[in-house]
Amino acid sequence: MIYHAVPLSDWSALPDRPYAPASLAEEGFVHCSPDDATTLAVVNAFYRNAPRPLLVLCLDEDRLTARVEREAAAPAPPPGVAEGTLFPHVFGPVNRDAVERILEVEWDEEGLASGLRQGA
Repeated sequence: MIYHAVPLSDWSALPDRPYAPASLAEEGFVHCSPDDATTLAVVNAFYRNAPRPLLVLCLDEDRLTARVEREAAAPAPPPGVAEGTLFPHVFGPVNRDAVERILEVEWDEEGLASGLRQGA
């Protein structure tokens, strides 16, 4: 299982097509995280001001039609993520049938991502 954070508005924009975030066109891959804890650290580093609700797609790698490679964060991992952590990158659109479940980010009173719960 790998994880990808996405605002609900982006995820639901083209429901009949594979999901292709801006990073796919800009960087050539879809950013993912290897586990829940890393996902929360990524959300706190990069998605605190993203539109809410913020979802986390739980992707079954075996069902993805695009290639997945694990790569080091460049230039460095976000705060709270160990040096040497490898991040899964999906080199193509995410086929929607690879989404095993969708979680929603929970936020604390300080605006930090504090957990994941069953979502949309």
